[in-house]
Amino acid sequence: MLIAATDVTLPGILAHVDFSISAGEIVTLIGPNGSGKTSLLKVLLGLMPAKGTLTRKPDLRIGYVPQNFPRDRSLPITVARFLRLFGGDEALLARTGAAHLSDHQLSTLSGGELARVLLARAVAARPELLVLDEPLAGVDVAGEAALYHLIAELRDEIGCGVLLVSHDLHVVMAQADRVVCLNGHVCCEGKAEQVVNDPAFAELFGPRAARELALYAHHHDHQHGHEHEHAHG
Repeated sequence: MLIAATDVTLPGILAHVDFSISAGEIVTLIGPNGSGKTSLLKVLLGLMPAKGTLTRKPDLRIGYVPQNFPRDRSLPITVARFLRLFGGDEALLARTGAAHLSDHQLSTLSGGELARVLLARAVAARPELLVLDEPLAGVDVAGEAALYHLIAELRDEIGCGVLLVSHDLHVVMAQADRVVCLNGHVCCEGKAEQVVNDPAFAELFGPRAARELALYAHHHDHQHGHEHEHAHG
């Protein structure tokens, strides 16, 4: 177990939340705006105090991709130099599909380009837990799917756990081993097909979204299950 939280409570934000993540597992945290996703993330990372019990693996190495990464155009720095600050190199940029950006200024990157560079930074220290807080805002759908696929590949290569906060439910369903639906408390959790068929999910996201995602999860599961078996088998 990398992190286990029991009965986490933040007045007005979180109520009696239980959460855990293990090595090699991709857990996606979903929920409407204001549901407490980022607050729970901060509690798990030790950035915000809360009532409850939090247990972390000793000396846990965490790689983090934030929701927003401010860039100051008045402070020029190339992608390669930025990555070297965190122990990364050209090979890592190549692995995340960003080798061609090496000499570019960090401040000029598009949303998708920045996401790949920040992912390279996050995995530079070979983390045991990779945490991504809505990392793909402003990235188009095709770019999101490619990046989530890359995240799953990096999980297999490094053997880390992945905690992903996202609003893009379709893409999330394709990659997650476990989905946790939050709205101040844990409404439902489990495999994607279990969660989208849970009445609590329909209540949060609407019956139409639940129906569409249930069909998507069912259709995708056959292929995804085979891929996962092949990758590990």
